[in-house]
Amino acid sequence: MFTTPAGEVRACDDISFDVAPGELVVVRGPSGAGKTTLLNLVGTLDQPTSGSIEIDGVAVAGLDADSVARLRRDALGFVFQGFGLLDVLTAAENVEVPLRLRRTDAAERDARVREALRTVGLADHADQLPDELSGGQQQRVGIARALVANPRLLLADEPTGQLDSQNAQIVMDLIAELVHQRGVAAVVATHDPVFAARADRVIELRDGRQQPRKNDVK
Repeated sequence: MFTTPAGEVRACDDISFDVAPGELVVVRGPSGAGKTTLLNLVGTLDQPTSGSIEIDGVAVAGLDADSVARLRRDALGFVFQGFGLLDVLTAAENVEVPLRLRRTDAAERDARVREALRTVGLADHADQLPDELSGGQQQRVGIARALVANPRLLLADEPTGQLDSQNAQIVMDLIAELVHQRGVAAVVATHDPVFAARADRVIELRDGRQQPRKNDVK
């Protein structure tokens, strides 16, 4: 809930769902429906004013700030619409960031970064800066960064929103393949009906509220 000059606004209200390992859940709805707020809440970037969020059976509300930070670092991976890469770092260095935060051994860190870039088809672009990469390539670097630390839950906010149809298809294929092959749970907010059609389950939001589910996509 947010306080505005016009009064209190419930950005997300009466929403309840769970996500299983290896399941791709798409959250969709018009602009302002609450998709980004929902992802921020699930990702522990924002705190709910009511209700609860559990990750691996652990209630986030019961954790102190350091424990929440560790949970975010160790269990979650994030993919952003605006790519979220650091301009002064190469592709490999951007992917490496989560491993440095975990103080992973240098040799293991290098091997995992190489494997992550190979997985997203960018092994030959490791030394390039973000502004030397196309939008689609930057988003694939973002996916590699999100997955390099083997998160249990992947959160993606409009991951194809700034991409042309060809690159959007590549990114959709990558996320779906990684979720189903690695057993990662994923929640993706998107306007893209093609992406929604790839989901195992779709959650519809409107005015911050979850709509009754008509049927699963599959």
